[in-house]
Amino acid sequence: MAMGKGNFSSSWFLLHKITMTKFHGLAAGRGTRAAALHVIKARSFSGSSNTKALLKQELQSEIPGESSSVCIYKVPNTFRQVKSKAYQPSIVSIGPYHHGLPSLQEMEKLKRVYFHRVFKPKPEELDQATEAMQKLEEAARSCYSEESKLCSEEFVKMMLIDGCFIVELLRDSMQQDFVHTPSTIKRWMLPTLRQDLIKLENQLPLFVLRELFQLTARSSCFSSEHEQPASLELEALALRFINPLLQGHLDPNKPLEHFTPKQLQADEGKHKHFLHLFHHSIRPDHEKGFSTLPWQEPRGKQTQLIRSIQELKEAGVKLKTDMNRQPLDISFRSTLRGKVLTIPQIHINDHRGTLFRNLLAFEKCHQNCHQDVTSYLFFLDGLINSSKDVGLLHYHGVLQHSLGSNRSVAKLVNNLCKEVGPDASQTYLYRVIGDANFYYDSKLAKVRAALVHHYLSSWVVGISTLGGILALYLTLIQTGCGVAAAKKDLEHKFSFGAFLKDSLFITYLEKILVFSKDLEHKFYVGAFLTDEDSDEDNDEALNAMDWPHDLEQFMESMF
Repeated sequence: MAMGKGNFSSSWFLLHKITMTKFHGLAAGRGTRAAALHVIKARSFSGSSNTKALLKQELQSEIPGESSSVCIYKVPNTFRQVKSKAYQPSIVSIGPYHHGLPSLQEMEKLKRVYFHRVFKPKPEELDQATEAMQKLEEAARSCYSEESKLCSEEFVKMMLIDGCFIVELLRDSMQQDFVHTPSTIKRWMLPTLRQDLIKLENQLPLFVLRELFQLTARSSCFSSEHEQPASLELEALALRFINPLLQGHLDPNKPLEHFTPKQLQADEGKHKHFLHLFHHSIRPDHEKGFSTLPWQEPRGKQTQLIRSIQELKEAGVKLKTDMNRQPLDISFRSTLRGKVLTIPQIHINDHRGTLFRNLLAFEKCHQNCHQDVTSYLFFLDGLINSSKDVGLLHYHGVLQHSLGSNRSVAKLVNNLCKEVGPDASQTYLYRVIGDANFYYDSKLAKVRAALVHHYLSSWVVGISTLGGILALYLTLIQTGCGVAAAKKDLEHKFSFGAFLKDSLFITYLEKILVFSKDLEHKFYVGAFLTDEDSDEDNDEALNAMDWPHDLEQFMESMF
């Protein structure tokens, strides 16, 4: 027993010790966790204070963005993915974006030739030009959406050399028209130079070029009776040089005054660069070309795309071209001839595709820029759905191209607006599109379109349809003539006077008299037959009175 009590006491003591140890350990653990939580809360409070301070500091800082003076942009990647080559210079770099590229070094030699030609005869002009460019450096840098990595000296040198090249190139184009080109310019360069000078990333601010043009003044290119300021002369020279990109050729006989329309004179000095200048020069007069009155809303559905030209032609719309209009001046009007869609003539090739892409990119990047070119390209995209549409436009003189096939033209036009979203509220053609679609949706136009589409869709189907109509017409005429002849013949036969004159009448009458006498004789014989006569006599008499047989013989003799 003693032994058992001792064992029990020791066991109880051991259990009590273990229990108390666990209790104190648990209490200690809870204390540790509480302390850790207290530290976390303290740190969170401190972190929250720091976060609030950082957010307040962010509110006080300025948001990085483009200044209002930015006008020369890097083309967005979404546009570049469609055709990156359209935005990169091919032979000459202008401005800082593509300055120093190895592929463009050949033209740097030509730039130096022009630089020497301008300043070597008059070194004092170089000092004046350098000082002017240094003063304009900051303003010029602010025109670019991306900051240039060129140092101040390199940036000023770039402005001077690139600017002199452009100014002298334009002067040469006016004085010589490149009929006898100088040794420094090759004829194959001209189309590519024009193309490079209107690319959005390849621009110099126009105020830089104006300053250089005035500092290196030569005799005016305007005629004496149309003298204009030097700044307007520069813009006119630029438009004259670039104009073949859209019109297809340069008329050397056109005076420089032709390239200074009133809208450019009114906005003298407001253009940012050559691309902006060209964009303004082709803008339509928004007060003209509307098919409805200015206070009327378009009657058609609000849509960006017009029906294809093939569908409009099937519905009865006449197509007309006007050589005297601005390139983007389009109208849809009601005339005595019906509905007429008037479109200025357009020339399509690879150079024009590049021109349109850069104009479109400028409209999408520049703030408060009219979306006229975008609207025009979406209009063309709606008109042209296939090579047949291109063929129709070419047949009516609206579209000329040098791409080899109508399918290539359709593909180029349809890809111009790829990755570009239209804006219905900013299209100047919304009335033209609305009225054209409203007419196409009318019942008369739909019936006409269905008939033309099914029966005159091609020359084979058209000839077959016309042949069927002609055959039906001749059949109806033949049937009518036959009916008329039969009617006349019947009238002749049943006419009493004609019947009396007929020579057969006497013959018919004689036969009728003979037949009647024969019938009387046979009837007389039959009337005297009696019961006393023999059966043979009766049979003979009855056979003699076979009236049906006699009647049949009589009818045969008559006819």
